[in-house]
Amino acid sequence: MPEGDNIHAAAARLRAALNGHEVVRFELRRDPRGVRSPGPGARVVDVEARGKHLLMSFDDGRTLHTHMQMQGAWHVYRAGQPWRRPEHRARVIVEIDDGTTAVCFDAPLVELRDNRHRLPPSRAERTLARLGPDLADPAVDLDLIASRLDGINPTTTVAAVLLDQRVAAGIGNVYKSELCWAVRVHPSTQLGAIDTETRRELYELAHRLLVSNTGRARRVTFNGGLAVYGRARRPCPRCRTPIARVAQGEPPRITYWCPSCQPAPTT
Repeated sequence: MPEGDNIHAAAARLRAALNGHEVVRFELRRDPRGVRSPGPGARVVDVEARGKHLLMSFDDGRTLHTHMQMQGAWHVYRAGQPWRRPEHRARVIVEIDDGTTAVCFDAPLVELRDNRHRLPPSRAERTLARLGPDLADPAVDLDLIASRLDGINPTTTVAAVLLDQRVAAGIGNVYKSELCWAVRVHPSTQLGAIDTETRRELYELAHRLLVSNTGRARRVTFNGGLAVYGRARRPCPRCRTPIARVAQGEPPRITYWCPSCQPAPTT
């Protein structure tokens, strides 16, 4: 399940494999904008993550924008190495001059932009422009996050706020549950019922966890693993109460919490 730490790790792998190399094959499937692919001889100049978005830049002025959502993934293969997913699931194929191939599988959002021309911003570009500070950035501005929280409807649940990429980018469904458990906040608690110190604690912890987990093969939030996510009916590692789960939001996403450590709000 890609979250901010996964995307930053993917960007680092792609940078190491592709930066400075000439593109010999570029295939983009079902691009809604119809932008032409980088021409022969174009070189990859950078790959960066912004929250859960990944941007690959070429020296001919084009930028590839992908967003993995729940099912997408970037893979890097050496020359002749078999692919780990079927070819028909590839959305983008980038082969470079040393035979290395980067493949983006199953990503719902794939867009190639030509930055040399002034075009009306696409929906994806507008989404990118609205992103909050990136929690996987070591220099993230937590004060800016706090100011963005002040603009959120106070009746919004904490679970929904944590997933709102306009407040802060990088938190997904796993971290949402883990953060609420760590700070002992029920995920259905309204934002207005959370004091300033607890709000900051949530995002400071999110920042520390996203940074520390970037590049790890296995995500760790508590005692070598996860505290509550995916552990329905198993004992809470803090109080041994069986962990609960519920579908929340639109579209519905599963949330996990401890009914004892995180009592339900009374109003």
